[in-house]
Amino acid sequence: MVIYFLIFFIIFVAACALIIYHDVHCFVVRSYDIETDKIVGDYSFAFLSDLHGYSFGKDNSKLLDEIYKISPDAVLCAGDMLTGHKIGGEIQYQTGLKLLSALATRYPVYMSNGNHEHKIKDYKRCFGDVYDVYKQKLIDSGIIFLENDSFSIDSKNIRITGLDLELDYFQKVIKKEMNYEHVKELVGDSSPDEFQILIAHNPQYFDNYAKWGANLTVSGHVHGGIVRIPFLGGVISPSIALFPKYDGGKFEIDGKYMVLSRGLGTHSIHVRMFNPCELDIIRIHGKEN
Repeated sequence: MVIYFLIFFIIFVAACALIIYHDVHCFVVRSYDIETDKIVGDYSFAFLSDLHGYSFGKDNSKLLDEIYKISPDAVLCAGDMLTGHKIGGEIQYQTGLKLLSALATRYPVYMSNGNHEHKIKDYKRCFGDVYDVYKQKLIDSGIIFLENDSFSIDSKNIRITGLDLELDYFQKVIKKEMNYEHVKELVGDSSPDEFQILIAHNPQYFDNYAKWGANLTVSGHVHGGIVRIPFLGGVISPSIALFPKYDGGKFEIDGKYMVLSRGLGTHSIHVRMFNPCELDIIRIHGKEN
């Protein structure tokens, strides 16, 4: 009996290890469709989040090939393309920079910060001017960097706003309360006449984003809950919340939508289970007036 148990245990551990290896090193493509009467025709975005310096093939060739094959109209990035601690004595931002720069040669790329970018911006005593150098290199590569700023795609009546939240709103265990007016304090008013997209890394505050006026919020941060259990969803969020309400997928509040990416990488603890890395495609479908 003990032998059978040991054999079962070894097979179980090996299967878990294979699943974890696969989910950390492979990505899937998930598509989401949004309808609106604010634009005419269709417009598509490739949406990236939480790369954390990982590379799918040399210089992310596999990821780039997939995006090129899909051929979106533009790219959205919700940040955490790097990890906010030193590896080999320095912040390793080159992988994310190369990926976004390559995409910017073909598509408009709209990016805002995640908490890891914000961390290296805030802690200059530890990280020096790395954030400023990284940001300038992104801008020099043609990326439209939205740090509590907005950009309008006039030809499609789409406005994209990048929200760069303070680190207090990423604290662990206890969620910091936010009034939706705080979003307005950081980025100004939403645009009621345009299709308003908000790049907001932390999905916990989706209700505030919807109240502010975001027709579509794109978020990341939660990594799909690290480990996913069928019918229950993601197990834990970076804020150490068990079975987080928002773990991945499309959500809706009063006709306002959020697409939450499960992310492309890991950091600190390199585990994903039943939760492969994810590239998202968002298609906005305009209704004819």
